[in-house]
Amino acid sequence: MQTSQNESHPFLHFFLPFLTWWPLINKESLKADLIAGLTGAVIVLPQGVAFATIAGLPPEYGLYTAMVTPVVAGLFGSSLHLVSGPTTAISIVVFSAVSNFAEPTTPEFIQAALTITFLAGVYQLVFAIARLGVLVNFVSHTVVIGFTTGAAILIATSQMKNILDIKIPSGDSFIHTWYLVITQLDETNLAVLSIALVTILVSLSLKYYMPKLPHMLIAMIVGSIAAYVVASPSSDIKFIGTINGSLPPVSMPDFSLATLKRLAPQAFAIALLGLIEAVSISRAIATKSHQRIDSNQEFFGQGMSNIVGSFFSSYAGSGSFTRSGVNYSVGAQTPLSAIFAAIFLSLIVLQVGSLIAYLPIAAMGGIILVVAYNLIDFEQIKKILATSKAETSILLTTFFATLFLELEFAIYMGVLLSLLMFLARTSVPDVISMAPDYDPETNKRTLVKNAKRFHLVECPQLKIIRVDMSIYFGSANHIQNQLYKISRRGHKHVLILGNSINFIDLTGAEMLEHESDRLKDEGGGLYFAEIKSKVCDFIRKSHFMDHIGREYFFEEKKEAIHKITTIAIDHSICHTCTKRVFNECYESPLIPPEGI
Repeated sequence: MQTSQNESHPFLHFFLPFLTWWPLINKESLKADLIAGLTGAVIVLPQGVAFATIAGLPPEYGLYTAMVTPVVAGLFGSSLHLVSGPTTAISIVVFSAVSNFAEPTTPEFIQAALTITFLAGVYQLVFAIARLGVLVNFVSHTVVIGFTTGAAILIATSQMKNILDIKIPSGDSFIHTWYLVITQLDETNLAVLSIALVTILVSLSLKYYMPKLPHMLIAMIVGSIAAYVVASPSSDIKFIGTINGSLPPVSMPDFSLATLKRLAPQAFAIALLGLIEAVSISRAIATKSHQRIDSNQEFFGQGMSNIVGSFFSSYAGSGSFTRSGVNYSVGAQTPLSAIFAAIFLSLIVLQVGSLIAYLPIAAMGGIILVVAYNLIDFEQIKKILATSKAETSILLTTFFATLFLELEFAIYMGVLLSLLMFLARTSVPDVISMAPDYDPETNKRTLVKNAKRFHLVECPQLKIIRVDMSIYFGSANHIQNQLYKISRRGHKHVLILGNSINFIDLTGAEMLEHESDRLKDEGGGLYFAEIKSKVCDFIRKSHFMDHIGREYFFEEKKEAIHKITTIAIDHSICHTCTKRVFNECYESPLIPPEGI
């Protein structure tokens, strides 16, 4: 399904994007969205409790987030099928960031989590208004896989104390946590471990054999029954306890300057991760729905959802791949499905929320282990390891940074690696030699790339090349070296075909001016043909064309070759040349005069 933007009111539709999809609502779409919403509510119920536990918050805060965030994100985003709410990766980053300042589940921790959510939303809103949605394109998918894989292992590590019933201090390092796990294995509470294992086994079995059933919800119920069966005076089974089965209460982040300053760096990492998740997921689903996704609009929707959510007891959220995928697969038509899911979840919590108090912490730990396992994309990891050494190094670097460094630093490192990889790839563009190839059937000569590969004869004076990438500060040095090597081989005249050049920046323009001056000093010249109109506009405004000379620029390569060969090159060399690669080589003045 394809939405159509009202071009006459772009400003209005940016701040009120639901006006775009509102006309799509009809009787059929309402029915489809209601069914999708009910399905989503059943799925997010156990996830909300699990994700809040990962974030170090009371279980009800995950449910509050699943009630508020999808409504606001659905109204102000661009995707028809993206469902926002609490997610695994952001939950663990929230825990990592806030646990440095407060003890998990305490009022201080909760307020800090709400404050960091507000700050993340502000960052995202600023990105949206500044139209920085394109930045997501520069974050490699490999970085996301490396981070989520590391996060999955950290999540599993954090639950060892709950499924083994051993004592591990909160916020301990990855290495020290596993040291404590190994040294306390003999103290494992077998009753607690059996509850966790039953929960895991039921969840995985249902997902494999009956994928349409809400496997996590059923597994939690079975885990609770298992706790009742194995309970004894000595088993010491702990339960989640009473939760506030109500609608999200009004809350207030801490706006003191000291708190904002302290949490701002971590909030930036959460904002960045949330945007990467939301845009990546919405684009992945859009490939199936054929919808156009506006990254800036998604930034706006995520920012609004986090800002509003921080005032209604919701912590940082983003797009959920599981819930969004299910939402699309069951036939959702508009973002109303996410809104219906939030409404149904509210009704369920009001009716049966008190039953969550009887959920064993061991069963909750088992569900979180399943969540962590599902977070690892084994197929993609296998493909990366088998196909690219560069991508493998990025994957491993991000993975180990996630395990052993601060999580927000791991996110920054992943983004930096993505940018470095982009710069490395674009800094060495292909400079392809072009040469005419004669076709006896058509009796014509056409330019063919890879002259060396096809053993084509080239003109000894004129070198024709095509630069297959933009000429900017990152690639300027490489292209300059290639031009220098060409001139050292005897080609004083170089024609650059610009049909593959998308832009030239000031550094690239200055380099080309320098090379043009050098070739002129050597008795040659640097020529350009088939430059794209956007690039032409830039070189005119920057006076690049005036410096080199307008006579060195041509619309068509045929015109350029004709002018260069008949006017610029040394015809005395042509008279004794036997290569004759151009049509002009058989015409005057390239052929020797009579008597020579």
